[in-house]
Amino acid sequence: MTIKNDFFEIAGRKFNSRLLIGTGKYKDFNETAKAIEASGAEIVTVALRRVNIEKKNEAMLQDFIDPKKYTYLPNTAGCFTAEDAVRTLKLARAAGGWNLVKLEVLADEKTLYPHVIQTIKAAEMLIKDGFEVMVYTSDDPIVAKELEDIGCCAIMPLGAPIGSGLGIQNRLNIEFIVEQSKVPVLVDAGVGTASDATIAMEMGCDGVLMNTAIAQAKNPIAMAQAMKLAIEAGRMAFLAGRMAQKKYASPSSPNNGKIN
Repeated sequence: MTIKNDFFEIAGRKFNSRLLIGTGKYKDFNETAKAIEASGAEIVTVALRRVNIEKKNEAMLQDFIDPKKYTYLPNTAGCFTAEDAVRTLKLARAAGGWNLVKLEVLADEKTLYPHVIQTIKAAEMLIKDGFEVMVYTSDDPIVAKELEDIGCCAIMPLGAPIGSGLGIQNRLNIEFIVEQSKVPVLVDAGVGTASDATIAMEMGCDGVLMNTAIAQAKNPIAMAQAMKLAIEAGRMAFLAGRMAQKKYASPSSPNNGKIN
């Protein structure tokens, strides 16, 4: 078994990379472009409320990250109501023709946890309007199932608070979500280093979305490459199937045929 033909498919589109990259918090667009190149990512998220998409006389992300090479994933970062999120994505579709989107509706400034009631409301509105919705949510399996039943094309439970770098805090709940879901599950938020990404993939997640872990590293380009390798290693380990865990030791060499 090789990883070369192990495609990542979402909303009918196939991708080779299971690493999704945010475009914020870098020192400039040039660093953003280099990090994304090093990561091997094919999907990049764009916070529409914070990125220039219309002022032609100012620097634009599109000048550094080719929309023909990468799949842009508009998101609703900074939205706190369903109405605000829906309005933002409708503007995105009007401006760039984007239909595959990432929905996030936040509850408060301190935790940036998802407001699940507003998230469900927004998801229903967007899907009814023909959007393909990848949704940031809590690590609650019940909420995740509700969002899948509504019609979301990917479930994206947080590993830890956005930008915290704490890694996956509740493995059991995410394992429940992976086990029950018929659509892709991606850990979104909380990854801090390569081992966090590997753990997510070893658990059977379909992918990982990250921003701060790369953008705020001392060397973002090197960290982007490390994350690429971590995702690949974790996915390969999942496909290979880990050994059974045991309470006591088991010798590496069998006792059968042992010379006394």
